[in-house]
Amino acid sequence: MARAGLTTERVVLAAADLADEVGFENVTVAALARQFGVKDASMYAHVKNLRELRERIALLASGEMIDRIATAVAGRAGKDALVAFADAYRAYALERPGRYRATHTQLDPALVAGTTTYRRTAEVTYGMLRAYGLAEPDITDAVRLLRSTFHGYCNLEAIGGFGAPRAVETSWRHALDALHVALENWPRADDEHAVRPPPAHDTGRCQSSPVRSRT
Repeated sequence: MARAGLTTERVVLAAADLADEVGFENVTVAALARQFGVKDASMYAHVKNLRELRERIALLASGEMIDRIATAVAGRAGKDALVAFADAYRAYALERPGRYRATHTQLDPALVAGTTTYRRTAEVTYGMLRAYGLAEPDITDAVRLLRSTFHGYCNLEAIGGFGAPRAVETSWRHALDALHVALENWPRADDEHAVRPPPAHDTGRCQSSPVRSRT
């Protein structure tokens, strides 16, 4: 039976906090049970297995991340929106490393069915890029550029991978300037190759990170 006071939401939130402390890959049902002072079996009243626990962390983190990004970009357009989006993305990745790692988990479509996280992610991301005058298939290409830039930069920064004496923050600002120029001068695909935008939920086959497209 479930231990009094434990709920799925509380278990998942504790697991997400643990991911930030010890690393997403090190989150286990046993470690979480020890944190609550219960036997492993008590956890299975709330999650079926480790895979589901990690998927739920990913879903939680993705929702938190897009909420932060959406708040940052609200009322902005063009470069202001791009910078706000990027800064919110980077802040979350650096402040919540375990959660951020979780957002790159491949999720079971059944788990995310009925949620609004991915629809909202698509709306915010595509809305920002449409303000640059982009449409499909150019939006997919632009999403891939942003995703690879943000993710690569944050990963390198998190592990101290930038060894040159130039300030990391300065390089980040210049990178965003360059992305803005690239988006303003995007080489448009030929009309004959244009396709309709994917459904709002199709932001990466249920992969959970914001700034995802079909890859």
